[in-house]
Amino acid sequence: MSKLLVIQSDFGLGDGAVSAMHGVANMVDSEIKVDDLTHEIMPYNIFEASYRLIQTIKYWPKETVFVSVVDPGVGSNRKSIAVKTMTDHYIVSPDNGTLSHIKKYIGIKSCKLIDENNNRLPFSEKSHTFHGRDVYTYNAAKIASNPSYYETLQDYDKEKIVSFDINEARANNGLIKGTVDILDIRFGSLWTNIPADLLSENNIHTGDSLKIRIYYKDTKKYENHIQFGHSFSDVKEGEVVAYINSLINLGIAINQSNFSKTYNIGTGSDWTIEVEKII
Repeated sequence: MSKLLVIQSDFGLGDGAVSAMHGVANMVDSEIKVDDLTHEIMPYNIFEASYRLIQTIKYWPKETVFVSVVDPGVGSNRKSIAVKTMTDHYIVSPDNGTLSHIKKYIGIKSCKLIDENNNRLPFSEKSHTFHGRDVYTYNAAKIASNPSYYETLQDYDKEKIVSFDINEARANNGLIKGTVDILDIRFGSLWTNIPADLLSENNIHTGDSLKIRIYYKDTKKYENHIQFGHSFSDVKEGEVVAYINSLINLGIAINQSNFSKTYNIGTGSDWTIEVEKII
């Protein structure tokens, strides 16, 4: 039994919300080790919450319990759930699309419905806007303390879990099209959904020159010829480089600068990227 609990949210660290969630976990069981994935998710950005889970979960031991609280529908009729993944991790979150990447790329073994009236922190019944503390962290801590608690929750059809479409990169005659999924936030590098294998299959290798185009909807926002390198230092400071990121997907960066801010590039399904090798 791991007794590991990892929390992510869009709360930031400017007040006591995250500390309160840590405190609830340790009230349930003082032996639980609580860690943070991130609390800097853009407010209300469910896609980013989903992505950060898939980015991180496989690096934690089996039976680690994750809490994800990006919950613009808090207090509404959206459901609260706990799931066990095919990798034997647990996730507790609102059922609002947060599990989309997990459902697609890892798989969900089972799902439980959390009764927000009964399965919650004692004496928190009058609070309707902090389910991260009162419902999600409380139930996650109960699972981390004793995984058999998960089995006491009501079964819920995993096929009913809310999920959004996740675009797949594709290639046609050497032109690869994908999306700019997310940022390497602190450095402003773009992380795409184009896997390294797709690049190799289209004869794109380190050292090649690439033509890159980035669009917002149908409007072109960026076009350039750049080097496909191993890392940022393969180009001079201030120059753009393509590379394979830690998720083994294509990234685009400026050496020692912020690509997203420099070129005003965003993320999500409306931001698409085209890549082709310059012969």
